[in-house]
Amino acid sequence: MDAEGYRCRDSRAIEGGESALPGSLLFGAGLLGNLLALFLLGQQRLGRGRPPRASAFYLLVSGLAVTDLLGKCLLSPMVLVAYAGNRSLSELWPGGGGGGGGEPGRLCQLFAFLMAFFGLAPTLLLLAMALECWLSLGHPYFYQRHLRRRRAAALLASAAAAATLCALFCALPLLGFGATVQYCPGTWCFIRMAGGSAPARGYSVLYASLLGALGLAIGLCNLASMRSLYRMARRPHRRSGPTAGRAPAAPRMEELDHLVLLALMTALFTVCSLPLIVRAYVGAFAADFDEKADLTALRFLSVNSIVDPWVFIIFRTSVFRKCLHRVCRRLNSKKAATPRLL
Repeated sequence: MDAEGYRCRDSRAIEGGESALPGSLLFGAGLLGNLLALFLLGQQRLGRGRPPRASAFYLLVSGLAVTDLLGKCLLSPMVLVAYAGNRSLSELWPGGGGGGGGEPGRLCQLFAFLMAFFGLAPTLLLLAMALECWLSLGHPYFYQRHLRRRRAAALLASAAAAATLCALFCALPLLGFGATVQYCPGTWCFIRMAGGSAPARGYSVLYASLLGALGLAIGLCNLASMRSLYRMARRPHRRSGPTAGRAPAAPRMEELDHLVLLALMTALFTVCSLPLIVRAYVGAFAADFDEKADLTALRFLSVNSIVDPWVFIIFRTSVFRKCLHRVCRRLNSKKAATPRLL
């Protein structure tokens, strides 16, 4: 069973007919997109005379861009070096039984660990963004009292703890619980998603289930935030002075911006992670060695970190934001013109 299915698991060279051009273009797009996203975030931070403290959402979006950038800078060069030398990842650093012994090489194992880690870490950041948005909208008093004042220290501590747990979970295949395999054309290594021992199948299902559970939690937080924002929009403003009625407008529009951006990133994450979740379950319970489908799932997962920053860049353009604000103003004007029935 262990030797079946994956025709490139012991390959020393890259499968013929494959080009480094697609990988190079994706690496360039991911690198440029994340650098531009970080530049826009820095410009937003400094463009208003440097506000005293950055918002929690700003810190989380910045962390997401840094995480995606770090993942691209660590993973893509390995692929490009493999193409340049026409050697598979296992052959570049054989060790640990690689190079034809049935086990992936050390570089392949490292690549699989990084793929798993940078597939999971951005999801945790998205969940933190969704929780922050839900608490700020649905429980503003709790948020202001317990989180807003200590957001920098709390976010750093939470990020460090989450990164440590995520790294430990993704390192389980290196410790014997789970397995990694080299996929065709010899430039991809990831968790084994079909066949193998019971721990290997169990780990792939566990990883896919964790991705699915995080995605579900993010979606539920987004729905709760939308409900809170809708309730805020329907609540009549009480005016106690000449400018009292104008105070809530700016924060509400800013929160709407955050929620729309978060919803777009969540939709992108769902599209990119769903093929992997499906393949992990199908491979674990049916021993379906469809390597082309597995490779498609891996490519979808890797595209998430490339498209994420471009979603943010497009969202930050004045045209997109003007259209969004115009739609919101029209909806509010229609709601104001509709008589309320008591």
